[in-house]
Amino acid sequence: MSSDKIMDGLTFDDVLLIPKRSTVRSRKEVDTTTRLSRHIELKVPIISAPMDTVTEHAMAITIARAGGIGIIHRFMTIEQQVEEVLKVKRSESIVIEQPYTLKGDQKLRDAKRLMSQYGVSGLLVLDERDRLQGILTTRDIVFEHDPEKRVSEMMTGTKDLITASSDVNLKQAEEILRKHKLEKLPLVDKNGKLRGLITSRDMLSLEQYPNASKDAKGRLLVGAALGVKSGHLERAKALFDAGADVLVLDVAHAHSDITLDAIRSIKRDLPEANLIAGNVATKEGTEDLIEAGADAVKVGIGSGSICITRIVTGAGVPQLTAIMECTEVADQASVPIIADGGIRNSGDITKAIGAGASTVMVGSLFAGSEESPGMTVMREGRKYKLVRGMASVAASYDRSARESEQNGEDSAIGLIDYVPEGVEAFVAYKGSASELISQLAGGLKSGMSYCGAKNIPQLRGKANFIKISQAGLKESYPHDVEVM
Repeated sequence: MSSDKIMDGLTFDDVLLIPKRSTVRSRKEVDTTTRLSRHIELKVPIISAPMDTVTEHAMAITIARAGGIGIIHRFMTIEQQVEEVLKVKRSESIVIEQPYTLKGDQKLRDAKRLMSQYGVSGLLVLDERDRLQGILTTRDIVFEHDPEKRVSEMMTGTKDLITASSDVNLKQAEEILRKHKLEKLPLVDKNGKLRGLITSRDMLSLEQYPNASKDAKGRLLVGAALGVKSGHLERAKALFDAGADVLVLDVAHAHSDITLDAIRSIKRDLPEANLIAGNVATKEGTEDLIEAGADAVKVGIGSGSICITRIVTGAGVPQLTAIMECTEVADQASVPIIADGGIRNSGDITKAIGAGASTVMVGSLFAGSEESPGMTVMREGRKYKLVRGMASVAASYDRSARESEQNGEDSAIGLIDYVPEGVEAFVAYKGSASELISQLAGGLKSGMSYCGAKNIPQLRGKANFIKISQAGLKESYPHDVEVM
């Protein structure tokens, strides 16, 4: 046993933020813009966790539109994860540079398959030299029943098709769409070759989601998770090439040689990639990840609602203390901290950021959302969704079985050989994640105003905590009344 003094550890329920004089007159004055990594900013400091019952493309799209970012989980093949990333990047854009296409000599069955596969209502038709021949939409094929009929016989040809030059600006494109009541505006060069596509839906999204997290091309931001086992570099390259804005090295205990080696290899081969690494809970762990090349560090060991790491292993650090400790080192290197785990409400977000985090990662809180991929069930007349820790028995067995199948092996891991560090649970259905984010962001803004902070840097500088007792915690909740 070390002779060092035993430290005190605090988590969110152990403290309150001390209210201060505020110049904030309205929550509208409060700016929640923050740093995700060294090079990326978000309008809202909320990230959805890379869990297979939380984040696939539907969740990532909703989160990004609200100003945060979703991290696509890694518990699928490389090809499947790449496709999830592409679905987010293609969901909206100022200009879709590589719209879905097919050839005029392809058949109706090909068109229906592609529309179903990509979830689109229209395909651009090209000739053998990639010149635009026309467009095929669901309206063109709604009464067509011959699967062998050629696309060229059903499409709207260029003679009746409105197009624009590839150098058209947004204002000009909006006017063309409005004037001709178009849904899709193909962009072509002087030789008639297809150079992109602008849609009315994307133009409307610019107005509907003003805080959306977007890249330089107007596409929604999205992240993708990686492991550290064999094949992680291949996966990293595929996801980076697909347009993933951040790669997240997602390891339960990242303060390890294998993780540090993985960071170095990824940054060596993909120096331009924004790489988030975690999880750690100490100054030393944070320092080593940053030194290896991490652009942001994920903090949290055993703090998640469905994580039992602390019970199984006896290891961990209470989350508020972990954030404070790790922030001391990260601030010196100007590297953002992501508080991952333990977030149950907007007050916890305010406390996490006040303690030094730049963003928070949320798992179970989003698992009950409509957009989560978790299974939906009815229990005693109420709607619930499944959530499971990625170190739970079922998740680990599914992952092992999938890897065994891909490798041509006969069987997966034996359950008797596995020590789970996560559980499965049901969470109440919460509706759309967009409504939940609005509530969380609103609560954060209110919390910032109580601290006299108009922006995230001010909150991190002005936050002061007071330790409370169990009686103080009880006092914080409704008490001595019958809650309706």
